[in-house]
Amino acid sequence: MTGRGVVTMAPLFMLLLLLSGSSAMGAPRHRERWEEGEGEWRPEEEGKGGGGGGGGEPAGEGLFVLDKVEKVVDSEGGQVRVVRGQPWPPASFAPEARWQQGGWSGGACQEGLMHIGFITMEPKTLFVPQYMDSNLILFVQRGEVKVGWIHKDELVEKKLKMGDVLHIDAGSTFYMVNTGEGQRLQVICSIDASDSAGFGPYQSFYLGGAGKQGSMLGGFDPTILTTAFNTTYDELARIFTVKSGGPIVFYTNTTENGGGGEEHGRGDKKRDAGEKERENDPWRPVGRGDEDERGNGQWTWSWRKLMGGFIGGASSDGAEPNKKSDKTVRAPDPYNLFDHDPSFQNAYGWSVSIDKHDYEPLGHSDIGVYLVNLTAGSMMAPHVNPRATEYGVVLGGEGDIQVVFPNGTLAMSAQVRAGDVFWIPRYFPFAQVASRAGPFEFFGFTTSARRNRPQFLAGATSVLRTMLGPELAASFGVPEEELREVVQAQKEAVILPPVPEKEPTVIRLVAKE
Repeated sequence: MTGRGVVTMAPLFMLLLLLSGSSAMGAPRHRERWEEGEGEWRPEEEGKGGGGGGGGEPAGEGLFVLDKVEKVVDSEGGQVRVVRGQPWPPASFAPEARWQQGGWSGGACQEGLMHIGFITMEPKTLFVPQYMDSNLILFVQRGEVKVGWIHKDELVEKKLKMGDVLHIDAGSTFYMVNTGEGQRLQVICSIDASDSAGFGPYQSFYLGGAGKQGSMLGGFDPTILTTAFNTTYDELARIFTVKSGGPIVFYTNTTENGGGGEEHGRGDKKRDAGEKERENDPWRPVGRGDEDERGNGQWTWSWRKLMGGFIGGASSDGAEPNKKSDKTVRAPDPYNLFDHDPSFQNAYGWSVSIDKHDYEPLGHSDIGVYLVNLTAGSMMAPHVNPRATEYGVVLGGEGDIQVVFPNGTLAMSAQVRAGDVFWIPRYFPFAQVASRAGPFEFFGFTTSARRNRPQFLAGATSVLRTMLGPELAASFGVPEEELREVVQAQKEAVILPPVPEKEPTVIRLVAKE
């Protein structure tokens, strides 16, 4: 029993011994570095992803690196790519897989399943009004954006800057406008798969249509629509026969810029094209009414007026249908990760972690958010998330991620770089180490909005140090004083000094055993 215990815990001894390395100077928190081009979403082809798990790497090296990219939106004004999460264990794992030896059984676990989306919008573009079958948490990686969404039956608009986090409930209609002057917008978002309708990583329902996908209203019988909107067949025909340029279109609202009107799309050419399209593709409703029924003083609607009443709340009699309600609705402001003090900081890096206690809307979808910056060579100590699965996106730099199976064997050791997506199943021990070339920065989501309280396995605040005593020593099969010497050698906590450039001889000997 004693010999078996030493062999099983050998990887842990290696990590503990690695933690006594030299120190490094810390780096301040800067958002400017992102603006210099780091953290770009690299994959350009559908089905190809980050470098952590592809190519000819040995089995297991990229087990927890998500590298399958789906291009779900490819429009004139931008794109949306999605990296799908996966249940644990993957379907490709055989029942006799080595990680199962020593205590894991049962089928795949859907707990914590999440997809990661990457939204790119060109300057002066609009992500058209829609609602989705998934909760969204938006993180502005680069640029500025105006987001409008329905909150408590009223239209609310917020302007977001780099570092802002905003929650949008599943089923809540929203739109996004890139307001950055000549700047491409990049947004990372979590896509909660728990409420998905099952059509894909997510399903959008567009109010006004989006390219080949028509308006969700267009499928209703015309009689239903004319009655519902209190308008005429001809006015509806002018709306539903125009095809947009897709989900993300070029857009300029001249009213906001001080002009007297507004313009959608690319101007007169787009409108002229719409007129011709209406002539060539007339809308032929079923059960068309008499001519005098259509001319009895009903409202003359534009698309803005028609949809304004739909997404902006009901208007009182005699009020302009497109006028926003005077009712004051207070929606939670976005939470900026850079405008708040770090949750933890020392000479080797910092981390920010927010949950529903910091930003109440996170509790709606039960998702947390984090951001970590490690200085060159430093390490996020080996730890376990007891409450949540973790998803991460590398924003800048390079680093190594190691994950351990429940039976104490190495599950993955992968090098990741900017643009890579990784995930860590709940309860699995893992560590992140920055390369010596520079800082390592990663952002992500956890599948719980409660205080996560990670359990660290090494360092000044580790579980091993807290439980240090004869019982723990007996589990290792070593004298208590010998264990105490190893466990108490590291004086730092959470984020640890760089690992030595050369492995000490004792580590190589333990590894061979």
